[in-house]
Amino acid sequence: MTEPVIHTETIGDNAYRRIRADIIFGRIAPSQKLKLDKLKDVYGASISTLREILSRLTSEGLVVAEGQRGFEAAPVSVENLREVAALRQLLEGFALEQSFAAGDVEWEGRVVAAHHKLAALEQRMRDGDMSQTEMWKRYDWEFHQALISACGSKVLMDTHAAVFDKYLRYQMIALSFRGDIAAREHRVMLEAALDRDAPTAKSMLEKHVGGGVEHALATGTIKT
Repeated sequence: MTEPVIHTETIGDNAYRRIRADIIFGRIAPSQKLKLDKLKDVYGASISTLREILSRLTSEGLVVAEGQRGFEAAPVSVENLREVAALRQLLEGFALEQSFAAGDVEWEGRVVAAHHKLAALEQRMRDGDMSQTEMWKRYDWEFHQALISACGSKVLMDTHAAVFDKYLRYQMIALSFRGDIAAREHRVMLEAALDRDAPTAKSMLEKHVGGGVEHALATGTIKT
């Protein structure tokens, strides 16, 4: 009998995951200097490992290399937010078409389950409980990923996920929650998925993302 292979997370993997999450969820502020000595204490990784991690995050567009001066978290801007949102719509809209055409009963189950978690947390937030904003955005991510999970392309899924994370970063910086509006939009997208109605889902996605951008900008937290 073959022994099961146990995959353990390395120190470098752990540090990469934590730094990336801290940038996306706004715990590391835009344009914040990323000093290796401080990062070493916080994330428990060596200087050389941290350099590799920050170089990797630079290639992902979440960190900026400053030549001899080190690294900093990528800045934010109104223009960049609009570009990221437009790219998300393009990728997600295409993936929705492919996923709706190929999705089976198991896919429907994933979509319904993801929406159930998101809707439950959105209701709590509408009732005034804003203590789980990170979990809310995780559930939001899971719902949109579930919608396109039957698209049949890992490259498309991975590319969309990377763009979604950049969009999510702006949402976390602005802490933008649109209440009943966003919840209704998610419900329409769920029903469109179950009806295999890609045009309605794409139209609602455009409204959903566009509304999210304008609501985030209205908070005044993204000014450049």
